[in-house]
Amino acid sequence: MRVCTLNEINVGERATVKALETKGAMRRRLLDIGLCCGTEVKCVGRSPLGDPSAYLIRGAVIAIRSCDCCGVIVRRR
Repeated sequence: MRVCTLNEINVGERATVKALETKGAMRRRLLDIGLCCGTEVKCVGRSPLGDPSAYLIRGAVIAIRSCDCCGVIVRRR
């Protein structure tokens, strides 16, 4: 298992959130959608141009821009 940022996982890959390194409003938004330590995340798709990507988080599919994923540290499974 390898530690990386959320935007580095590939489509179909699962990861577990280890830490949030974002600040302010974006941190609050990520916490509100359920991205907290221990949460399992699966990348389910990418837009045709590669950004944003869609992630399955706690039963909901959420699109998140790559620049916002950079502060989410995950461990690949």
